[in-house]
Amino acid sequence: MSTFIDRAKRWSRGIKRDVVALWIAARDQRTPIIAKVAAACVAAYALSPVDLIPDFIPILGYLDDLLIVPLGILLAVRLIPAPLMIEFRVEASQREGKPISRIGLAAVVLLWVLGASLVGRWAWTALASKCA
Repeated sequence: MSTFIDRAKRWSRGIKRDVVALWIAARDQRTPIIAKVAAACVAAYALSPVDLIPDFIPILGYLDDLLIVPLGILLAVRLIPAPLMIEFRVEASQREGKPISRIGLAAVVLLWVLGASLVGRWAWTALASKCA
């Protein structure tokens, strides 16, 4: 059982390191444009202090942490040339703290506001048609 826990801890540390490495890659001029876009999107979402799907929602709340973020990391890492990714991982390992993505926060908040607006509009239309 402890080997499973050890592997899970290593995997988690690797995910955290790779998110910071992608944050670095998104700002590096040597990163190809498509890889930069993918890295920026994944890093912005993963480093955002707000989740798209809050963790308190059963099952779905952890879906982004266990599925969406790792798959995004895999995609972005594959788009970055291997020697560059090694360099970014080394730099990420040497960093003290984890950066915070204000752009990711803004994007998640914007999506929540947009979703709430659409639900509100739908509810307003449904109520208006029933009252008419």
